[in-house]
Amino acid sequence: MVAVLSIQSHVAYGHVGNSSAVFPLQRLGIEVWPVHTVQFSNHTGYGEWKGRVFDGQAIEEVVDGIAERGVLGSCDAVLSGYLGSADIGHAVVQTVQRVRSVNPAAVYCCDPVIGDVGRGVFVRPGIPEFMREVAVPAADLVTPNHFELDFLAGTATKTLDEVRDAVDAVQAFGPRVVLTTSLVTDDTPGDAVDLLASEGGRHFRVRTPRLDVSVNGAGDAIAALFLAHWLSSRDAGAALGAAAASVHGLLEATEKARSREILLVAAQDEFVTPSHTFPVEEV
Repeated sequence: MVAVLSIQSHVAYGHVGNSSAVFPLQRLGIEVWPVHTVQFSNHTGYGEWKGRVFDGQAIEEVVDGIAERGVLGSCDAVLSGYLGSADIGHAVVQTVQRVRSVNPAAVYCCDPVIGDVGRGVFVRPGIPEFMREVAVPAADLVTPNHFELDFLAGTATKTLDEVRDAVDAVQAFGPRVVLTTSLVTDDTPGDAVDLLASEGGRHFRVRTPRLDVSVNGAGDAIAALFLAHWLSSRDAGAALGAAAASVHGLLEATEKARSREILLVAAQDEFVTPSHTFPVEEV
């Protein structure tokens, strides 16, 4: 059985971070070892929350305990998302190194959460630079949104050619697979949104209808789903098609319910048998 060590935030109510990533992975038959970087009552988008942030040492202590069980060698991938501090980031990268030392075939999937179009950078100072200089170079797979791709590549992209060049620049740091989400280029219709998966000099695009929904946690879910399908197929195009279909179905159900939280449990069949499929086009 495939095992993923997922180091992310956790909320008791709602679905972001591990609360968004763990269940889809489990629904696909993957064993998940969640390590929480925070434990909050709810995500911070509500404006108020309770709970606490853990430091890098706390992350390392939990990983130490897992290592003492003698199972790190059976870990197939490490997944990380939002980092509350560079201290936590260093603990994540150190964990990746520990896993690789006992399983050289293990991969690291980094969702380099930095910011978004319209909002700009929303993480703490130092995190964007840590992502670009430390986390992304250590990763095998990265899943930036359009804004984050531009930041990592140090450019502004509007055309598909420019996006491909930016992906090449990010891959030059180290990652061999790049999934770009929430992609809008000059040729993206106003009622659609693109996703682009790139690997081995090839680029694959899926275009899905734009939905009238804005919720937290969707990026965490698609990073987890893309990793899951890439682990089973080792094919960026196939992983893109499967992940995009599932996330679109999840968000469509959320939109219909007018829910502030993604309907991760109610729409769980979308992870296994999506309601829609979309063409995967090599571009």
